[in-house]
Amino acid sequence: MFRALTRFSVRLVERYLPDPYIFVILLTLIAAAAAMGIQQQNPMDVVLMWGNGFWGLLTFAMQMVLVLVTGYMLALTPAVRRILAAIATRAHTASQAIIIVTLVALVASWINWGFGLVVGAIFAREVARRVKVDYRLLIASAYSGFLVWHGGLAGSVPLTIATEGHFTADKIGVISTSQTIFAFFNLALVIVMFIAVPLVNRLMMPRAEESVYVDPKLLEEEASEQAPVETPADRLEQSIILTGLIGIGGLAYLFHYYVIQRGGINLNVVNFTFLFLSIILHGRPRNLLNALEEAIKGTGGIVLQFPFYAGIMAIMIDSGLAATISAWLTSFATATTLPFWTFLSAGLVNIFVPSGGGQWAVQAPVVIEATQALGADMARTAMAVAWGDAWTNMIQPFWALPALAIAGLRAKDIMGYCLIQLIVSGVLISIGLTFF
Repeated sequence: MFRALTRFSVRLVERYLPDPYIFVILLTLIAAAAAMGIQQQNPMDVVLMWGNGFWGLLTFAMQMVLVLVTGYMLALTPAVRRILAAIATRAHTASQAIIIVTLVALVASWINWGFGLVVGAIFAREVARRVKVDYRLLIASAYSGFLVWHGGLAGSVPLTIATEGHFTADKIGVISTSQTIFAFFNLALVIVMFIAVPLVNRLMMPRAEESVYVDPKLLEEEASEQAPVETPADRLEQSIILTGLIGIGGLAYLFHYYVIQRGGINLNVVNFTFLFLSIILHGRPRNLLNALEEAIKGTGGIVLQFPFYAGIMAIMIDSGLAATISAWLTSFATATTLPFWTFLSAGLVNIFVPSGGGQWAVQAPVVIEATQALGADMARTAMAVAWGDAWTNMIQPFWALPALAIAGLRAKDIMGYCLIQLIVSGVLISIGLTFF
């Protein structure tokens, strides 16, 4: 029965899910129509909201690109690649392959979402070279690890509200990650996902005659040739000394920040940490630059589509549509059930604004007001926004773009499996936010 449900889901998505670029255009039109129909905005005002907001998140967009790029470069370091290759040898059957890929993706995504997206896809390719397994489900399993990212170390919402001077600090102050990322309810949810997500992926395994396999030869990577060292510029690009000097500087700063200053985790320090780990582990500047060239390829879809999502976000905020949606979903909440309704509203808003930080910008005013009015737990409600954002990424193909680029698949190839994960994880997260 579970396989039959999965087959239906896969066929549904393959037939109706368009390319992510088409998806963002359709979402733009839907948001504009809703602003005119629900909020009674005139068409020209909506166009102006959209155009004025189109470039409104460039700073945040750069932070998000750096999260992806630094995570990608770290995933491409020889040390990480050797670790992934060693773990891949543990998979001998299709079932083991699905479970191991899911667990690796979950761990990596909890550490850093950009790292997780890349590590999951690279590791899935490595496993597919060794084990005969449905390639679509394998890549979907790698992407399903993304479910836990916003409850992890690089979660945009908990890191934002833990950063001094954040845009809602005058209303809620600074909330430590000990109350969000490392709170019992959040860690319990993460553990539940680590159990449930691999199990669901295993249950979705199609029969051999229904599986889609990939030729392992197509996944072989061409050996890169070492560029000849002929000029002073070449010698500088191959200099381990330069790497050592700048790497020591970076490590000294991180030691002071984490140990002496006892600073908390935020987006900037996460990017700084991953960048300097990549610099040190790649060894030579040229190796890092080669990894950067590879990493940048995965950002193409993000660079093109992020301004459109910023425009959608502007329509949602400036027209009052986001506040209307969030207020409606939280209007019948109590202090106990507010996280649940906030989670659902965040999941809905995330389809239009697939950005953790952008999502908090959209929902924060309504969520903060509702939390304070009901006397609910601010940290838990904020994490409900975070989990809602991560949850509907299972049907929002925006963040799957880098993984799909690595895997050589289309969004519709994996989203049918992700839809099943959406249903199961939605139930579990709802229970956790309400009762844990």
